Amino acid sequence: MMPVGLAFKALDMRVGHYGPKVGVALFGELTQPWMQLLLLGQHFVIGWLSALPLLIFWQLQVFSSPKLVHGAVYGAVYYLLVNALALPLIFGDPLPIQLGLPVVVPSLVVHLVFGVAVAWLAKIRNGHWLWGGRTPARV
Repeated sequence: MMPVGLAFKALDMRVGHYGPKVGVALFGELTQPWMQLLLLGQHFVIGWLSALPLLIFWQLQVFSSPKLVHGAVYGAVYYLLVNALALPLIFGDPLPIQLGLPVVVPSLVVHLVFGVAVAWLAKIRNGHWLWGGRTPARV
């Protein structure tokens, strides 16, 4: 996710907009480097918590195996529910779609990459499923 997000940032596109807002809302304004450390830790915690529903979904074996497409769908749904609706409403911001594709595309792509990465990591863990068993040849 980071290389994709940094590429969008280098193109001066909006990405990572809500991390600092959530950090300030939860912990207040902090001086540097503490704010950057807080945001890094917050990013890891939110990332792990965000991956749990997808991993639990597969653990319950709703589908026979994790598929990369499931991860991509999860990333898109997560973006739509959390970043495109909930967070803008919580912070009183305009919806990303109101701001146009240069705001929608970077965050959506990063969330698609996140979902696919979670699916890929769930499938490949030293050649085994995250919860045991051999990984099939097809990913």
